[in-house]
Amino acid sequence: MFELLIRIAFSLLVVLGLLWGLARLARRPLGGRGGGVLEVLARQQLSRGSSVAVVRVADRALVVGVSDAGVSLLASADLTQFEQAPRAPAGAGFAEGGARGGLVGSALSPATWRQAAAFIRRRTGTKS
Repeated sequence: MFELLIRIAFSLLVVLGLLWGLARLARRPLGGRGGGVLEVLARQQLSRGSSVAVVRVADRALVVGVSDAGVSLLASADLTQFEQAPRAPAGAGFAEGGARGGLVGSALSPATWRQAAAFIRRRTGTKS
């Protein structure tokens, strides 16, 4: 009975080890990281199923629209504009007064709520 229990435990460990190894292998990118001719420089989600992305292909920057239906070329842009674009600090989205950051346009941004309140006031005709 004890021998059977050890066999089952060992078999279970082997199966779990194989699953873990396959999961790690599946997470790896096929072509490796960096050094390729294709790189996503920026991406902005527009809705649940659509976004706009700036993609570097060799020495060109392409602005593409991505949706459930496919990918379409929107424009070609100057690559230097995207390579030298300054990044906002991590906490910049919490700043008041129109600072650019991660919360701009989201439901967590105070500016979004101020704009929504102003829109409702204009639509209903109230002053306060």
